Amino acid sequence: MGKVKCQISISADGYLAGPNQSEEHPLGEGGEALHEWAFRTRFFQEMHGREGGEGGVSDAVVREAAAGSGAVVMGRNMFGPVRGSWTEPLWDGWWGDDPPFRVPVFVLTHHEREPLTLGETTFHFVTDGIERAVELAREAAGDGHVSIGGGGEAIQETIRAGLLDEILVNQVPVILGGGTRLLDGIPPSVKLEQTRVVEAPGVAHLFYSLS
Repeated sequence: MGKVKCQISISADGYLAGPNQSEEHPLGEGGEALHEWAFRTRFFQEMHGREGGEGGVSDAVVREAAAGSGAVVMGRNMFGPVRGSWTEPLWDGWWGDDPPFRVPVFVLTHHEREPLTLGETTFHFVTDGIERAVELAREAAGDGHVSIGGGGEAIQETIRAGLLDEILVNQVPVILGGGTRLLDGIPPSVKLEQTRVVEAPGVAHLFYSLS
C-alpha cells in the first residue's frame, strides 16, 4: 500500500493562502505569489496541456512528488468556493473541462452530490470525514500513493487523524500577513523529521516525514 503524501507552498510567515479567499481570489489576496515558482516549471505546463516551461531543480522536485500518485483528497474549498447545499446550476470546480489530476479525486463535503467526471478526472464527494475519504482514496490508488491536495483544513484534518506520512513544504520568500496557516491547530505531539532540503530559485523545498 502506498503512502499518504502532501505537497504545499507556503509563505515565509507560514500561510498557504492569503486573506479573503473568493471566486475572484481562489488563493486569497496575494496567494498566487506562492506558486509562481511552480507555474514556471515544464511539469506544470505539461499538466495543463501546454508547451514550454522551465526544467531544472524545481521541475525535478514536482515531478518526483507527483510520481506514483493514484488518488487525491481535497477539501471543498479547493474544489470550489461554493458553500452550503449544492444548488443549480451545479458548480463544476476551479479546474475547467479537463482537470489536471487524471486520477480519482475525493472531495470532503457535508452535502451529498453525485460523482462528477470532467475529462479524465472523476470527483467523488465524501460526506463522512477524512478517515473515510483517505480509505476510499487508498482503495482507488492501489499500490500508488494518496495525495492530499489541500486546502489548509483538509491537510490539518489529515495530520490530526495521524494519516499523513510525508509532507513537502515549498517555502517562498513572500510575506502574506494573513490568511490560512499550514499548521494551525496541530498538537505538539505530532513529530516532524526533516529528511531533505533542496534549494532552488525563489523557493526552498523542505521534505518531512510525520509520526
